[in-house]
Amino acid sequence: MNEQTSQWLSPAEQHAWRSFIRLHQKLSATLIRDLQAHAKLSGADFEILVALTDAPDGRQRFQDLAKTVEWEQSRLSHQIARMTKRGLVAREECPEDGRGAFVVITPAGRTTIESAAPHHVALVRRLVIDALGPDELATLARISDRILGQLDSTSP
Repeated sequence: MNEQTSQWLSPAEQHAWRSFIRLHQKLSATLIRDLQAHAKLSGADFEILVALTDAPDGRQRFQDLAKTVEWEQSRLSHQIARMTKRGLVAREECPEDGRGAFVVITPAGRTTIESAAPHHVALVRRLVIDALGPDELATLARISDRILGQLDSTSP
């Protein structure tokens, strides 16, 4: 079905869609405000630090990190510059590729994320995990995985 012949959402579909969007917006805003208040981290800071702690040796090539967080290179460049000034990450040249660079979590960055994570996880647990039963949580995971698969298959 192309855009010109798309069918409007039914009331039930519209309700589900708008509830999902509102959930995403409100949950994201709540988590970001809490990170700022308790850890002095922006949502972007946290996302980068998590991606780096998930990577071997706490480092990723710049372009791989951009793919991981699904950001444009320019946005990532500006964010990394801000985080570098605060001592959370460092840029290292890639010895194999003179044009490439690594983004590396610093000891201060690791301390910051390790300090922020327990409170963040407790809030995620309180707001989401504890609100769902085991079957609902499994359903949420299946639905999320299915939508992510659809997005991955249609992404350029």
